[in-house]
Amino acid sequence: MKVLLISANTERINLPALPLGLALVGAAARAAGHDVTFLNLMFQSGAEAAVRRAVTASRPDVVGISVRNIDDQTMQGTRFLLEPVRYVVAACRASTDAPVVVGGAGYSIFPGPALSYLAADIGIRGEGERVFPALLARLERREDLSGLPGVFVAGRRGSPAAVFVADLDEVPFPAHDAWLPTDPAAPDAWAPVQSRRGCPLDCSYCSTASIEGRATRARSPQLVAAEIGRAVAAGFRRVYFVDNTFNLPAPYALELCRQIERLSLGVSWRCILYPHDVGDQLIRAMADAGCVEVSLGFESGSPRVLQAMNKRYGPEDVRRISEMLADRGILRHGFLLLGGPGETKESVDESLAFAQSLRLDSLKVTVGIRIYPGTPLARTALQEGVITPGDDLLWPRFYLAPGLEQGLPHRPGEPGDSS
Repeated sequence: MKVLLISANTERINLPALPLGLALVGAAARAAGHDVTFLNLMFQSGAEAAVRRAVTASRPDVVGISVRNIDDQTMQGTRFLLEPVRYVVAACRASTDAPVVVGGAGYSIFPGPALSYLAADIGIRGEGERVFPALLARLERREDLSGLPGVFVAGRRGSPAAVFVADLDEVPFPAHDAWLPTDPAAPDAWAPVQSRRGCPLDCSYCSTASIEGRATRARSPQLVAAEIGRAVAAGFRRVYFVDNTFNLPAPYALELCRQIERLSLGVSWRCILYPHDVGDQLIRAMADAGCVEVSLGFESGSPRVLQAMNKRYGPEDVRRISEMLADRGILRHGFLLLGGPGETKESVDESLAFAQSLRLDSLKVTVGIRIYPGTPLARTALQEGVITPGDDLLWPRFYLAPGLEQGLPHRPGEPGDSS
């Protein structure tokens, strides 16, 4: 079948994010024998016109659209990012009779409500490398879609469970043409690499479990290093590990660093560290392998607030890790997430003073926490009357601890990478 895959994301919240998930799904569809074309709207001046041109050129039998973000996660002046995606779906409808399939990280959090809002035909919840080729096979044979794991069909009842790939080594490398027309030599061009999926930490506000599940699954370190080698061969000199917790499990992270160093690729890379179970041996290995930046989402400097968030670390762990990173010359980008359950003006001051004492290379402060379905924060918000039982939370809702409506530092910059 002819397949047109569209990355609808045009946001540059931290940096221009290249569509890794779409590239992986496209590679899997190609491996199943389908003819796949990509359209990355990040670099298009007019989305609707670009869709029309792509449909005319490829004449697809199926159109897939990746939904990365639902909103910008900012309580002040929230931007609802599904609206422009809805226009992309409408542009597809106006240009072709091919069924429109949606998926991606953002979609997977709200599979039913998002499918309805976008007015698409089919949605895939979870990881699409297995499901999308199976869906294409049924569409090609004109078979019924009932029973396909993770597949939502417009107008049908039911909420299929998300699908997760058990063995990541069986997943093909991403199709790099999904990232075009990116200039790999540009200073803001970071090739995305994923070594692990899933997170068992269960932080009170986090949506990762909805997207990737709670079980940690990892590619072989050798294969991850080989994928970095492919990115370097394509012209990239900077790599971004999109793993939510690069350092967990620590033995795996250490071996991965050694594999990268062994290839002598001359690549610079960044990652997200969870400030727990990080020793000098790992940080030294990271530096030796080319790590130049770390996102340190410690979220709070108050032990009491961290405990309420179900974090496994305290401020002393953050300080120790931050100092070790600085000693190795690795840039530290810190993130505070203020206003959660138990937050007070005193704990806010405590967090701000703590963050300032770390002398970070940058700090982003987010005020108010986006409420995602199925999280402990959503249950707290429901108990306190912040949300109602019928609220599907597709339209952004935020938690802000009582008494903090005034006086918090309103810095509307983007939220940080957090776990």
